[in-house]
Amino acid sequence: MTPELEALAYAALLQGLQFGWMSIRANLEVGPGVTTSPRDPDRLTKPLVEMVSTKTGRLFRAMNNHFEALIMFTIAVLVVVLGDKTTGFSAACAWTYLAARVLYVPAYYFGWRPWRSLIWMVGFLATMAMIASAILF
Repeated sequence: MTPELEALAYAALLQGLQFGWMSIRANLEVGPGVTTSPRDPDRLTKPLVEMVSTKTGRLFRAMNNHFEALIMFTIAVLVVVLGDKTTGFSAACAWTYLAARVLYVPAYYFGWRPWRSLIWMVGFLATMAMIASAILF
């Protein structure tokens, strides 16, 4: 397995951990009667993310942000691996993305400003650099 694919696998595991952490906290805070419901707007007074504590809401948003970032990172990995463009640089970018995403969760949870945004930018730029390296080199 290439380092890029390995980093992608770990990123997917991280996503699963984020989902688990957020789900456990949400269930403890609002109960399974709410979390297992269809969450129709006419049944709930407000969206689930607004019914939980500030920190659990941050976990929701960090998890959703990773879903969005993971799409681009997956594209980057596929481009370099299927295009046979893996290099030491693309591997370093992949591991940088993963490290940024690992740091992003506590940065969001604890409200680290401006660090959360800077950490996000590192992961984003690493992803874009992977794609660019495949195209340019």
